[in-house]
Amino acid sequence: MDEFAPPTAEERATAITTLTTWLDGLEENPVVAAVVEDVESPKDRWFVRVNGEAKDVYSVWFDLGQRTLAYETYVMPAPEENHGAFYEQLLVRNDSFRDLAFTIGEEHAIFLKGRIDLMEVSHAALDRILGSVYAAVELCFRPALKIGFASRFADDADKK
Repeated sequence: MDEFAPPTAEERATAITTLTTWLDGLEENPVVAAVVEDVESPKDRWFVRVNGEAKDVYSVWFDLGQRTLAYETYVMPAPEENHGAFYEQLLVRNDSFRDLAFTIGEEHAIFLKGRIDLMEVSHAALDRILGSVYAAVELCFRPALKIGFASRFADDADKK
């Protein structure tokens, strides 16, 4: 067997079945608002709408590629100020994540992204991924917002 060959059609089908079965089971998860398959996408793509606390609602996208399962969520727009401190905080946070990192996307917006090998797709791995994204957003959203958009919070500080 060639270790660099893409997964077989059967292995890919197993990953899809594992993912869709896991997604169907999310109905019981209290932080999950919805699970939707992106039927208009030319690739196998789903999103999970999550109810957070620090960030009220966000979507975690899952894209099943030829060799990997990629996942991402939009965190916030590019910072308006304190750019150095903002990006430093996110980079320092990246060091504590597993299979997940803050990235800069379109229009310099901030995303959390990750990717695992298709052969690693399991219910346990998917639970860990969704939990990691949730924990990262909850931990980092407000502090990053207060650094990158500090002047918008100046009124809040004056009221105290």
